[in-house]
Amino acid sequence: MLGEHGLIDKRQAYEESMRVPMLAWAPGYIEPGTIIEENVMNIDFTPTILDLAGGSMPDGHIIDGQSFLPLLAGESVEDWRSAFVYQYFWENSFPHTPTTYAIRNERYKFIYYHGVWDKNELYDLETDPREMYNLINAPEHQERVNQMRSEMFDIFEENGATDVRFRRPSDNQQDERKRY
Repeated sequence: MLGEHGLIDKRQAYEESMRVPMLAWAPGYIEPGTIIEENVMNIDFTPTILDLAGGSMPDGHIIDGQSFLPLLAGESVEDWRSAFVYQYFWENSFPHTPTTYAIRNERYKFIYYHGVWDKNELYDLETDPREMYNLINAPEHQERVNQMRSEMFDIFEENGATDVRFRRPSDNQQDERKRY
């Protein structure tokens, strides 16, 4: 984020913060100009590299991602994720950024703020890719808001990701610094 939405840093659930451009080069394997529309995530890199190298994870080691090697080769993958979730937990060092949860599918993104911060957000990424028009209160989207909120918290609960952890604050917390 370099000023988009009036913000900086990568602690937001907006596209400019969540998306990272990736370039891949493999002559004879990846067709020049190939664009992958599927949601590839950082958790997919290890399985992809292992797939390329013909390796595997050690027994008993669980990995959440999946190899995107077939996507690079132009193949379709039936069970590729259609949605993913995002979590950011409030930190002492960045008190202006709230705990944020989000779910993004191929077209819509729902952002939920924990606590008394901003109102929640819903964006249609197809018609509003810059996320400028919050649809959270639009009557025609209320069913979608409820469905996405439920799906998001179902995913968190299924994966044991609903416990908010926190650390003991440092001795010199930002709001407690003294000037002499």
